[in-house]
Amino acid sequence: MTLTKITPGQPLTDTQRNGLQLVSLWGGGKRDVVLAIDVTESVGLNDQGRIRLRQIVADSLKPGDSVYVVPFAQDLVFDEIISVENPLGKPIYFRDKNSENINKVLAKIPFNSDPNRYGTDIQKAELTVYQGIAQINQNRVSKNQPIKPQSVVWITDAPLSTKPGITSEVWIETPANSPFRIATSPESQERQGWIKALSFKERSLIIKNQDNKDYKLSVVDLNPTVQEICTPAPGGQETCLVNPYLLKQLWLPSLILLLILASMLGSILKYAKLQKKWDLRVKFESNGEYEEHRLPNNKKIAIGEYDPTCIDSIDCPGGEIRAYLERKGEKLYLVPKEDTKIQLNNKKVTSRTLILSANFTLNC
Repeated sequence: MTLTKITPGQPLTDTQRNGLQLVSLWGGGKRDVVLAIDVTESVGLNDQGRIRLRQIVADSLKPGDSVYVVPFAQDLVFDEIISVENPLGKPIYFRDKNSENINKVLAKIPFNSDPNRYGTDIQKAELTVYQGIAQINQNRVSKNQPIKPQSVVWITDAPLSTKPGITSEVWIETPANSPFRIATSPESQERQGWIKALSFKERSLIIKNQDNKDYKLSVVDLNPTVQEICTPAPGGQETCLVNPYLLKQLWLPSLILLLILASMLGSILKYAKLQKKWDLRVKFESNGEYEEHRLPNNKKIAIGEYDPTCIDSIDCPGGEIRAYLERKGEKLYLVPKEDTKIQLNNKKVTSRTLILSANFTLNC
């Protein structure tokens, strides 16, 4: 499969955004977590910074998360080949929350600054990271896999989310030849496009470094999203990306949900039906008079004299109890007592018998 480098797409509708959120939940709520760490000496992680990073790894990562460790200065510092398939390097799969997986992530984090790295090009780092995490989800779309929510943890003394065309007054370390110093450069415009397309939330915490200077630990959370691409097609049509993807991802869970809802509705209707009392109308052929009785589920009416285990009784000659009319769910049974004579529709009954008709004759 050939993967293509993605660019910021067209705006999504609320329905599409909600659909993508459902897709991420269907994927088990697993996340991409990027640890973007400034390795220049101006940051210089001290004990507090190390503690914060260890907290994030030990306490915040969840089983199933994919963790990307991205050191940066003028460029991103990778010890592996970067590609469209792995735009931020190969992730560490956080399989379980145990010491082995925690140490695997901690081992890849640069806790000490690199004296050979200087001049943090923060806008370049932002472009690379935001395009990279968008690419990771877009690759999943190409493979028809569930997308994930994503988070970037920035550790740097450089300002984040600044306007295009970063000046020395805003951030002095940006290299003099960086295209990000020019607001109209393609790189500056692309970065701004990704900041707009991903619409993230940012939270920051100021930390003092070993030289008593400030840097920030900032967490940027991104909702699960992909870039919509629509192209005109012959016949007044257009081909788009998101809706067909949502259809492929959600038809099965939608069907399962529909079946669950149908089953729940059926159960509710059945329960309501079972709670409804049956109306029994008894006609005595001896005098032509009528009696009305009500029979709840799992209850019975005695035929003959009164029985404390029954809710009601129907008189018959002789006085003693001859049988019971017993309701079980949607079925009515005639249950004769031993050594008694009773007929159902002119046939002698000697054992528990299902009554099949709504109109029937009993003869005592």
